[in-house]
Amino acid sequence: MKINYYSDTDSLYIDLSEQPRAVGREISDGVVLDYDVQGRLVGIDIDNASEKVELKKLTINKIPAGEQIITA
Repeated sequence: MKINYYSDTDSLYIDLSEQPRAVGREISDGVVLDYDVQGRLVGIDIDNASEKVELKKLTINKIPAGEQIITA
């Protein structure tokens, strides 16, 4: 999983899978869920992210990951 914030567009993208996006469905104003060809959720796109989510703090709890990469 990858979380990317783009300050120039104030958008946040959460990559949930390495699979390519086939279709996106807007579920609320500026929030799009991306699905692959099999209908599995692969990403979440949030426009105007600074107005919708807390960007200054990220808490990760009990994620069973073998690799952790944190960059700022």
